[in-house]
Amino acid sequence: MKMYRTVVTKQAQSDLREKLSYIRDHLRNPQAVQNVYTDYKQTRKALEDVAGTIRETESEKLWERNLKRINFRAHNYFMLFRIRDDRVEITNIFHGSEDFENKLR
Repeated sequence: MKMYRTVVTKQAQSDLREKLSYIRDHLRNPQAVQNVYTDYKQTRKALEDVAGTIRETESEKLWERNLKRINFRAHNYFMLFRIRDDRVEITNIFHGSEDFENKLR
């Protein structure tokens, strides 16, 4: 099985900070912040092993951008990523209820 190196774009880093800040500041739940962050790290680590096995998306907008999706293991968030040679580039992080297709740049 091929192993990949993960790279997180500035946009994805910003997305993650935004999600965690929302949980901290609006939901006022520091334990949830830690739980979501841990889930992020575990999902990112899993991508190193499984990125090449994730099927192509049915979303035309993602397909056009050569993006795939992986859901967080335990929370309603997901990452968009693309594979470039031996690395996985995480481009965005969204909550499951977001209209992500219209937010893509």
